[in-house]
Amino acid sequence: MKRNLLLLVAIMFVLSSTLSAQTIIRPFNGTNLDGWRFAHPNRGNHWEVGRLQADTTTFTVLPALTGGPGGQFGGGQGAAGGQQRFGMMQNAMINNVGPNWRDQNRGRDIYTEQRFGDITVRLEFNILRGGNSGVYLMGEYEFQIADSFAMQPGRELGPGNMGGIWATSAPLRNAAGVPGTWQTVEIEFVAPRFNDAGEKISNARVVRAVLNGVLVQENVEIRGPTGGGLTGREAATGPLMLQGDHGPVAFRNIEIIVP
Repeated sequence: MKRNLLLLVAIMFVLSSTLSAQTIIRPFNGTNLDGWRFAHPNRGNHWEVGRLQADTTTFTVLPALTGGPGGQFGGGQGAAGGQQRFGMMQNAMINNVGPNWRDQNRGRDIYTEQRFGDITVRLEFNILRGGNSGVYLMGEYEFQIADSFAMQPGRELGPGNMGGIWATSAPLRNAAGVPGTWQTVEIEFVAPRFNDAGEKISNARVVRAVLNGVLVQENVEIRGPTGGGLTGREAATGPLMLQGDHGPVAFRNIEIIVP
C-alpha cells in the first residue's frame, strides 16, 4: 500500500511539473485586435471584433459583448453544436469581407506579433458554404480550412480539403462540420530545426491534428513552406497566421500552448 501511495505521489508530481512547464497564450483578447498585424497592405482590411450570427451562406456581425473580459459569458451553443462551458469567449475575430472578395480589396491575412516554435494550437472557426481559409503555423505551413461538408461519398480527399495540410497531406477522413457553425481544431506542431550555421537539419512536422474531435493528421513531415505564407522562407520561429484573403471567416477561443 505504501509503495502504491508513493508511486501515485510521484506520478502526480510528474504531471504537475509537466503542466506547470507549459505556457498558454491567448493572442485574441476578445476586445480588439491588439497584438495582431496585417499582411497585404495594398488590399482592403475587413477584420473586426464582434459576435457572429451566421447561417450557411451569410455572416452578420453583432456588437461585441462587454460584460466580462473578452465577452466571456456562460451558456450558448459551442463548436459542433455542443453546450459551451462557462467563461468561453463569445466575441470573435471576423473577416467580414463581402461577396466580391476576389477583387483587389479581397481581404488580408492576419498574424500575431509574437513568434513561436513548437506549439499546440487550439481554436474555433466558422466559414460559409464553399468557404476557404487556413491556419498558418509559423506563418508558413497551412492547415487547410475549406468547406468539405457536402462532398460526395467516396470522393477522394486531397490536401486542399478541410483538415488537409496544403500541398502536403490529405486528411485521414472528412470531419468537416456544417458551414455557418462553429467548428474546432487542435494542432500539435514541431518547428524545423537549424544548426549554428543556419542550415536546416530537420523538417517541420505536424504530430497530430484533430478536427471536430476526429483525428485528421498524424506524424506528417512538412519539407518546406506550403505556399501562400507570410515570407515563403523557413526560420526557427514564426507567427500564427490566419488566412483572410480567400473569403469570410471567423475565429475565437484561440489558445497557443508552448511546451
